[in-house]
Amino acid sequence: MSPVLRTIVLLTLSNVFMTFAWYAHLKELNQKPWIVAALVSWGIALFEYLLQVPANRIGYTVMTLPQLKILQEVITLTVFVPFVMLYMRQPLKLDYLWAALCMMGAVYFVFRK
Repeated sequence: MSPVLRTIVLLTLSNVFMTFAWYAHLKELNQKPWIVAALVSWGIALFEYLLQVPANRIGYTVMTLPQLKILQEVITLTVFVPFVMLYMRQPLKLDYLWAALCMMGAVYFVFRK
């Protein structure tokens, strides 16, 4: 598997953990004290970092840091939109399309030679 593909797979998995760590407590732990939500989120985030750190190290061997960051943001949006719709049960908005188009522009400018 190429370094870019390994980076994408690891960052995608990392983002799944990150999204749950950052936002799932709004649905699942909203009646608990904030410290409980913070500790649970922190535990979930450990798995995010166990995937994200190697992903960034692998990606940095073949990409610049700005390229790696924009890739991360595109993956974040790709993971976040289904999370919002499927897990948090919020409606799909046309604004997500506009955000995706802006991210595509960012990818173009950062990855062009």
